[in-house]
Amino acid sequence: MCGIVGYCGPKRVVPVVLEGLRRLEYRGYDSAGIVYVKDGKLVKHRSEGKLARLEAIIGDAIIEPSHTGLGHTRWATHGAPTTENAHPHSDCTGNLVVIHNGIIENYHSLREELKAKGHVFSSETDTEVLAHLIEDYLEDDLVSAIKNAVSRIEGSYAIGVLWTGMPDTLVAVRNQSPLVLGVSEEDGNFLASDIPALLPFTKEVIFLDDMELAILTAEEAKVFSLSTGEELKKTVTTIDWNAAMAEKAGFKHFMLKEIFEQPQAITNTVSGRINLETGEVSLPEVGLDEEEVQKIDRIFLVACGTSWHAALVAKYWIEKFTGIPVDVDIASEFRYRHLIINERVLTISISQSGETADTLAGIRIAKKLGSKIITICNVVGSTMTREAHGTVYTHAGPEIGVASTKAFISQLSALFLLTLFIAQQKKMISLAESNERGKELIDIAGIIERELPRIQKEVQSLIEGFYDCRDFLFVGRGVNFPIALEGALKLKEISYIHAEGYASGELKHGPIALIDKDMPVLALVPQDHVYQKSISNVEEIKARLGRIILIGTEGDEHLKNITDDVIYLPKVSEMMNPILYTIPAQILAYEIANRRGCDVDQPRNLAKSVTVE
Repeated sequence: MCGIVGYCGPKRVVPVVLEGLRRLEYRGYDSAGIVYVKDGKLVKHRSEGKLARLEAIIGDAIIEPSHTGLGHTRWATHGAPTTENAHPHSDCTGNLVVIHNGIIENYHSLREELKAKGHVFSSETDTEVLAHLIEDYLEDDLVSAIKNAVSRIEGSYAIGVLWTGMPDTLVAVRNQSPLVLGVSEEDGNFLASDIPALLPFTKEVIFLDDMELAILTAEEAKVFSLSTGEELKKTVTTIDWNAAMAEKAGFKHFMLKEIFEQPQAITNTVSGRINLETGEVSLPEVGLDEEEVQKIDRIFLVACGTSWHAALVAKYWIEKFTGIPVDVDIASEFRYRHLIINERVLTISISQSGETADTLAGIRIAKKLGSKIITICNVVGSTMTREAHGTVYTHAGPEIGVASTKAFISQLSALFLLTLFIAQQKKMISLAESNERGKELIDIAGIIERELPRIQKEVQSLIEGFYDCRDFLFVGRGVNFPIALEGALKLKEISYIHAEGYASGELKHGPIALIDKDMPVLALVPQDHVYQKSISNVEEIKARLGRIILIGTEGDEHLKNITDDVIYLPKVSEMMNPILYTIPAQILAYEIANRRGCDVDQPRNLAKSVTVE
C-alpha cells in the first residue's frame, strides 16, 4: 500500500523524490519521509499527515546538492500514523536506513530477538526490524547483509536501503510487493512502487520479480537473483503513458477527470481487438486456442472490491453467450476455501494494479491445481500479468483517484471482449452477432461522452436533497444488480455515507424494514426483460414512503409518476446497460462527496493498491 521512491543520478535528489512521492500519494498518505546523503552522512526528514507537511519541514533543504536518496509515503499497517512511525527507519548507528512496502509477519519475534542483543527501537512499525536486522549482519558487505536479513523475514516486502558505507548506491529487494526500476542514460536511475512516480523522468522501466535484488548507482541498474546471486538480464519496457496523463487537466479532482476519461478508456481497450467487418475478436495475448476453450468445464472469476463487481457483471455475460458455468469469488475468500479446480477450469483474475495481494495469492493456488490463468489488468508487466498464462490489458492509463472509475469501465469492456472471444471459439455465437455486439460496445463510448455533461448537471441539482443523508440503498436486478453494489461502494468510499447495494427482489427478504421517509433509495430501472419486476419493487419502496431516485430509459414517462428525481439515459442494448448505468452512480457519489467537503481522491483509511493481506 505504501509508496516508495529512490534516486541515484546527476539531478538534485530532494526535488526528484518529492515529485515521485506526489505521484504516489494515492498509495498512502498517513505520513511521509525522505532521506539523502550530505557530506557522507544521512539527513532524514519525516512527518505525519500528507506530503505537504513534509514539504513544509524540508523547506530550503530542497536545494541540497545531494544526488542519492529515498522517499516514502505510508499507509499504516503496524503502528499509528505518527512521525515516529513514518519511514525511513534507521538502525542504531543512524548510518543505515530502510523504506518498506508490505508486512513482515514475524516482526514481533525478530524484534524481541534483536532487543535481546541490545538493539534499541524507536517506532512501533514492523519495518524498523529490517533496519536493525540488516545492521546485525552488516560488516562491510551491504548486499550480503541484506540477503541474510531478508532470508529471516516472513511476509511481503519491497524495500529500499541506503547506507553511508556506500553513499552513491541504493539497494532494493522485492518479494510479493510491487517494485519497478526506471532507467535513463542522461538522468540516472530510479526505483518506485508504481509507474507514475517515474513518468516525469523516464519511460524506460524494469519490473522486478519476486526474490530479486537490484543495485542502483547513477551509472547503472543491475538485478540479481536472491537465491542464486546470479545477475539477471531483465527486459527494459517502454511505457506509453506520459506525465500529463497523471495530472488533473483542469478538473477539481482526479476522480472526476477519470470519470470523464471513461469513453476514451473504452475505446483504448476495444481498439484493434474486434474486426468490424468480420466480427472476429482477436485476443492473441490470452493464449487460448479453440481446442483449449472446448475443454473448459467451468470458469472462476477472482477479484476484490470494484473488480469483483466487474466479475459479477461478467458472470451474466459469459453464461449467456458461452454456456459455461461461472463462479465469482472474492479473492480473500477464494484462497482459503477448499477449491475444486483442475486443468478443465479456467481462472480469470481481475485487478487494476496487477499487484492485489489476495487476488495474486488466489491465482497462484489455482495455478498449482492445474488451472489455466488469464489476468485482466491495467499495468503492463505487473506481477499478476507475469504469473498468468495469458492477459487482457485494459489500456485505461494511470488511475490516480483511490476510488476506481475508469479502471472498472475498462474491466467491463475487456470482460465483454473476452466473453465474445470465448463464445466464438466454442461456436456459440455467429460472427454476425459478434460484430453487432462489438459495435454496441464501441458505440457506448460515444454515448457516454455525449451524455456525461448533462448527467453531471442533473446530478448536481438532485443531490441538494440527499447529500446530508446518513444512509443510502442502491437496488437493481439482473445484470444491473452488480452496478447497485458498485454504486453503493463508491458512495461509502468517498462520502463516508453508509450505503448498501441489494438485488431489488431481495428487499422484501429483510432490507425493506429499513425503508421510511428518511431512507433514500437509488433504483436502476432500465427497460429490460425484468423491467416490470423492477418497477414493482420500486412501488413497494414508494408505498413505505422511501425517498426514491430512479435511473431509467429515456422516454419512460411512468418513472415521473413515481418520483420527481429521475435521471434518464439513452436506450441501449440490455447487455450494455451495466456500463452506461455505472456513470450516473459514479457521478452521484462524486458530487455528494464533493458537496460534503470530503477528500475525494484520498478517502480516509483507503489506499489505491492493496498489496498486503
